[in-house]
Amino acid sequence: MPDRPPHAPLLRWVRTPRQARSQQTLERILDAAEALVQRKGFDDTPVGEIVQRAGSSVGAFYSRFPDKDALLLALYERYFEQAMATADEALDPERWHGARVGEIVAAVVRFLVEIYREQRGLIRAFVVRNHTDATFQARRERLSHEVSRKLSKLLLARRDEIGHANPERAAAFGMTLVFSTLDQAMLFDEMRSGAFVLTDEDLAAELTRAYLAYLGVTPMPA
Repeated sequence: MPDRPPHAPLLRWVRTPRQARSQQTLERILDAAEALVQRKGFDDTPVGEIVQRAGSSVGAFYSRFPDKDALLLALYERYFEQAMATADEALDPERWHGARVGEIVAAVVRFLVEIYREQRGLIRAFVVRNHTDATFQARRERLSHEVSRKLSKLLLARRDEIGHANPERAAAFGMTLVFSTLDQAMLFDEMRSGAFVLTDEDLAAELTRAYLAYLGVTPMPA
């Protein structure tokens, strides 16, 4: 990925504090499951392999989870908590003092591409479950709404740079387009066939251009 824009702060994924000592076994199981799901996918990750990696036992697993689906929900709850903390930190207006709309969009889109790449297996498992589980769907909608709301607040504070007739709609809808494209391109490889192949760097650049063009922000960054 190219260097971040000059006024963009360093963005990072926030790991929330560990649980108390009594919960350490649970944390080890979640850590092991997350690492394996990232590499192999949820359906291809057996409980036996998870507990072996965690240094635990099948009995300890089932004393905490009634089934494997409950494990996925626990992973989602932890991911959701970390993602919300990440959004609070990354999109804090105080961190973006002096930054223009183009710099904000470029840095945030680049950061999202990095997160999707680093956590592809985990996010893909969540997105697949969203289609059949209302709990997962509600969490995703709340997370998407919060990211969009916080980013829109940053952009609308600079509405004089936005040429779209309805800046509020443009800021929110543009973020929806970004998330939808990331789902298709990075989770399910629906945009990596034939002559249309984008590297992560290319994808971030094109999404940034598309978002800024929709906002009516000119000139667009190189």
